[in-house]
Amino acid sequence: MPSNFVFFILILLSVALNSGAQTLLKLGAGQNPLNIYLFGGLAAYGISTIFYILVLGKFNLSVAYPVVIGLTVLATTMSGAIILGEQVSKVGWIGVGLMISGIFAIAFGKIS
Repeated sequence: MPSNFVFFILILLSVALNSGAQTLLKLGAGQNPLNIYLFGGLAAYGISTIFYILVLGKFNLSVAYPVVIGLTVLATTMSGAIILGEQVSKVGWIGVGLMISGIFAIAFGKIS
């Protein structure tokens, strides 16, 4: 049981770092190519990749990839709306909800 909890945390860390990287890269885009946001985004991507590799060691790719990418889409959409002040349409939120439904179907389909 603790092993599953550890990998759940690794998934969340990978998602958070990936989403944070996206946000930092957006903040650094269009500026001097040598800015702290871009370096921070690249570093976050690198660390996120390490966590993702650890996740792949435990889960099938057919489960890990859709779960991590789907949750990253959700986290990045929320980050864009909250941190960057971007507008997300109702249809966009419905799309994110449908993705989350698909993630659950994939994850629980493999478990049962």
